[in-house]
Amino acid sequence: MKITNICCIGAGYVGGPTMAVIAQKCPHIKVTVVDLNEERIAKWNDKDVNNIPVYEPGLSEVVGEARGRNLFFSTQVDQAIDEAQMIFISVNTPTKMYGLGKGMAADLKYIELCARQIARVSKNDKIVVEKSTLPVRTAEAIKNILDNTGNGVQFQILSNPEFLAEGTAVEDLFMPDRVLIGGDENDQGRKAIQALVDVYSNWVPKERILTTNLWSSELSKLTANAFLAQRVSSINAISELCEKTGANVSEVANAIGTDSRIGNKFLKASVGFGGSCFQKDILNLVYICKSFGLNEVANYWEQVIIMNDHQKRRFSLKIVSSLYNTIADKKITFLGWAFKKDTNDTRESAAIYVADDLINEQANIAVFDPKVDHKQIMSDLNYLETRTSEENEKRVVSFSDPYEACKNSHAIAVLTEWDEFKQYDWQKIYDAMLKPAFVFDGRNILDAHKMREIGFVFQSIGT
Repeated sequence: MKITNICCIGAGYVGGPTMAVIAQKCPHIKVTVVDLNEERIAKWNDKDVNNIPVYEPGLSEVVGEARGRNLFFSTQVDQAIDEAQMIFISVNTPTKMYGLGKGMAADLKYIELCARQIARVSKNDKIVVEKSTLPVRTAEAIKNILDNTGNGVQFQILSNPEFLAEGTAVEDLFMPDRVLIGGDENDQGRKAIQALVDVYSNWVPKERILTTNLWSSELSKLTANAFLAQRVSSINAISELCEKTGANVSEVANAIGTDSRIGNKFLKASVGFGGSCFQKDILNLVYICKSFGLNEVANYWEQVIIMNDHQKRRFSLKIVSSLYNTIADKKITFLGWAFKKDTNDTRESAAIYVADDLINEQANIAVFDPKVDHKQIMSDLNYLETRTSEENEKRVVSFSDPYEACKNSHAIAVLTEWDEFKQYDWQKIYDAMLKPAFVFDGRNILDAHKMREIGFVFQSIGT
C-alpha cells in the first residue's frame, strides 16, 4: 500500500513534532493531527507559528513550512480517521492512579478509547500504528477491539515507538539513531511494515530502519528508557559518595566515560531525572515483571526510581540544613522549572518535588523559567495534592526577569540546565541577595571557583 493520507490522534509532545517532520519530509502525504483539546489545536493553528504549544528548537520552522500545505491540525477526529490509510495513536499513557496496578501500571483508557473510535468510524482497511509508549502485548488488546467491534474492516497493528529526547526532538527526527517498526510475522503484517518503512525511507537511511515482531518493538521502548534512567541513578548514587569522600563526581564521570565500553552519555550527576517517560516507563516495567512473578527483576528496576526520589529529597534537605535548619518565610529562588533545558515540558520535573518539600518547610518560592509560565507551575504543584491551591499560591511567585526573581533571596537553587543561566551577571545577583548568599547548583552548570570568588556559599552535586 502506498500511503498518501495519514492521521495522528494526539497533538502533544510526540504527535505534533513527529507528524510535522513527516509532513515536511513527505510533501506527497497529507498529514492530519487531531485532538479533542480545542485550545491545543488552536495553538497549533496560531498565525504566529512561535505560539505553538510545544517548544522545541527548530519545530516552529518545520510547522511553518508544512502547515496548510500538507500538514493540518483539527478537532474533526472522525473525519480524519475515515480519510486516512494509516492512523498513528499518540495519546497519553499515564501511570494508573486507581484500582489494580495503582502507582505502577500504565493507564490504557485513552488507548482503548482511540481503538474503539477507529473501529466505529472506519469503512475501509487501515494500518494502525502505536506511537504512544505502551506495555508489551498492548497491540493484542487493540487488535481484539478492532477485530470484534469493526465493520468487517481489516486492521493491521504496528508498533513504532518514539525515541525522542525533548530539547533535541526535531534533530532526533531528522537524523534518528534508529526507527523501530514491529508488526505481525505474516504476509499482511509484512506489507503493513513495508508501508511504514516506505514513509520513513523518504529521509531515513534504510540501514537505520529496524523491523521486529510486535512484542520486541513494544518492549524495546520500555527497556531503552529503563537503561538510560539507570545510568542517571547510577551516577547520582556515586555523587553522594563523592560528597562524603572528597571526590568530584564530574571528574569520576569523565574518567569512566572515556571507557568505550561505558561511554560518556547520561553520566551527568544532577538533582534527579524528570520528564514524561523515565519514571512512568520503569514503573510500568516493574509492574509487568511483578505480574509475571519476576520479583527479583522488578526489585532491580524499582531501585532506579528509589534512587531518583532519594536524590531529589537529598537536595531539598541540603538546602534546609545549610540555611540553619529553618527556611520558614525565607525567599528561595528557583532558576528553572522545566525538567530539562530547551523544552517547556514540566512533567515529573525535579523542581516540582523540591518546591513541594520546601513549601512544607514554609519557604517562599520565587521561580524563573524562560519557557514555563505561572499557570503551569501552579498546575504542577496542585497536582500533587499536598495542600490546597490557595496555600500553594501564597507560597509561590513567578517572575519574567531572573534578576528580579533573585533579588532579596536567601538562596538560589538551579533546577534546570538552561544555557542562559551561565551567562548571567552573577556579581549583580550576589549584590542584590541577602547575605550570606547561597547557591545550590542542582545541575552542575556553574563555575564553582568563580561563584565562590564572588562571595557565594556555593554547593553543587557530588563535590
